[in-house]
Amino acid sequence: MDRNRLADETSPYLRQHKDNPVHWQAWGPEALAAARDQDKPILLSVGYAACHWCHVMAHESFEDPEIAKLMNEYFINIKVDREERPDVDNIYQHALAMMGEHGGWPLTMFLTPAGEPFWGGTYFPPTPRYGRPGFPQVLESLADTYKNEPTKITDNAGRMRKALTALSVPSGGGQLSAAMIDDAATHMLRHVDPIAGGTHGAPKFPQGTFFSTLWRAYVRTGGSMFRESVALTMNNICQGGIYDHLGGGIARYSVDGEWLVPHFEKMLYDNAQFVDLLSQMYPTTNSTLYAERVSETVAWLLSDMRSATDGPFAFVSAYDADSEGEEGKYYVWRAEEIADCLGEDAPRFSAAYDVSPYGNWEGKTILNRSADPDYGDPTLEPLLAHCRETLLARRATRVPPERDDKVLADWNGLTITALVRAAAVFDRPDWLNVAREVFDFILKNLSSGARLHHTWCQGRAAHPGVLTDYAEMSRAALALYQSTDDATYLDHATTWTDAANKYFWDATNGGYFLSAVDTEDLLTRTKPVQDDATPAGNGTMADVLARLHHLTGDPAYREHAERLTTALAATELGHLVHQPGLVSAFEVLTRAVQVVVAGEGPAAGALVQTALSTAHPRLILQRTDDQRALPETHPAAGKATIKGQAAAYLCIGQSCTLPITDPNDLKSQLLAAQ
Repeated sequence: MDRNRLADETSPYLRQHKDNPVHWQAWGPEALAAARDQDKPILLSVGYAACHWCHVMAHESFEDPEIAKLMNEYFINIKVDREERPDVDNIYQHALAMMGEHGGWPLTMFLTPAGEPFWGGTYFPPTPRYGRPGFPQVLESLADTYKNEPTKITDNAGRMRKALTALSVPSGGGQLSAAMIDDAATHMLRHVDPIAGGTHGAPKFPQGTFFSTLWRAYVRTGGSMFRESVALTMNNICQGGIYDHLGGGIARYSVDGEWLVPHFEKMLYDNAQFVDLLSQMYPTTNSTLYAERVSETVAWLLSDMRSATDGPFAFVSAYDADSEGEEGKYYVWRAEEIADCLGEDAPRFSAAYDVSPYGNWEGKTILNRSADPDYGDPTLEPLLAHCRETLLARRATRVPPERDDKVLADWNGLTITALVRAAAVFDRPDWLNVAREVFDFILKNLSSGARLHHTWCQGRAAHPGVLTDYAEMSRAALALYQSTDDATYLDHATTWTDAANKYFWDATNGGYFLSAVDTEDLLTRTKPVQDDATPAGNGTMADVLARLHHLTGDPAYREHAERLTTALAATELGHLVHQPGLVSAFEVLTRAVQVVVAGEGPAAGALVQTALSTAHPRLILQRTDDQRALPETHPAAGKATIKGQAAAYLCIGQSCTLPITDPNDLKSQLLAAQ
């Protein structure tokens, strides 16, 4: 372990550190064995390629020969890409929280040779500042304690190990009900900023699962507060500086409380959820703004996030916040540059996009339309569109941020699901074709029998799939099945769900572990139940199980979903608000909006397309004809065409409507379905 071994890794983040003088190793049996053999503590550094402060710490400390000398002398140094190994990151983020520290990246943890954490933090400066000790002092102090006061280390590590083991059995036991999920949604409103949207304070994250659940509450109850809270949030994201008004797509979060100043990295998972929620909202709102932002963001995905410009592709992970060593440099503008690019059109553009001589952030301008009263003016918008194209062409001459070009199965599953919904809502069959193509790429490159890999990069699949891979790819398969009526997608969903049940399910306590039973390099197997920037795998799996039950009639799926919900649902509303995915899945299980279209031909196709275009969040769509029957337990079993004319039946619970033959009638009834 006397050299840096990251050059052969697939992770772009790890390869960013291949030339550090630190003797970095990737997480795995070899590095862990070296710590045991040499009786050295482990210095674990976790980050990701688009992380600004990860770059800062790398430049300040990991590229410094004197600091690297200390690291190499006293520690086995292990570098982890948190997107590549979310199971490793999850364990040690929890450990840091148990130490009373705020989590985040870079995560800097110190472990015993057995992988037990005994101390940690996030970013450490090279000299004392920001109220934090200098990194060299941290290294020397911990190395001295490890050598001369080993009982301090073993006592602390023992307590942490015991606490972390409890993560495999999170407290739950809640019995969800319709009244309880309504109460949970109302409780969620307390967290919403009534002025700017999002949740209270700064920084502000898009929180797709949280606000999607509030939108579902509006659909379910008709409550105007739910609708207004989500609309306020999405309007401000769409118009704020967190949105890239030239290239499309949103940044990971806003550092302020008004959505103006983004932390400029752009992540695939945020944009997938952004597209998905706007698509859910559009049929009710008919918002031109939402339609434009979906179209622009999908265009950005297809132009900038493809893994290959020609041939089969999936979507890559992220774009960095920095370019030329400066955060946001690629995206911000000076007023004189706007004037030079746009000439006589500059004043009108500047008025719309908050451009001023002094800027709105560190003397520069982050383009936004948060205060634009003329948005949607048909006499102005064509001019502004032309200006945006001109500025985008100028921006393309700048040095772009680095791109993290690894493909993740779960984030692509999220994106496939979003594209399928958007394709139906906005009548874009080309987007549906993209979703199918991406699905085929994952199937070909990240699937091996019933098992999934988590990552693909540089032509290689790596790392065993985690729960979210199986959950999101199964949900994507069900979305494609519903839109295409291709039964092979249903087969994939059942295969991956069976694999999740075999390798991830906790037969003793219920719920799914994040890592598979045959993952051998972890201190413990955690069982995430709370949604954060991405949906928790247990909530998504509950949704998949509920949908499979309705589609197949197999009671085993329902029983599994019920046991999962009972095992993991929080018993207190204050905790349940952090499990919106589980709440939404329970709603699908108990109150699915099922549409059955009987018949064939163009008339049946029109009814199918109409049902899909409403984007009802609890929609379960099936077709039936003379050759294909519904499950015997389906409330519409036995329903048929009306004198040979295609007909739709809308069922909630065990009650179904009379046959509907007019697509407009079906649309109005679906939009009103609670």
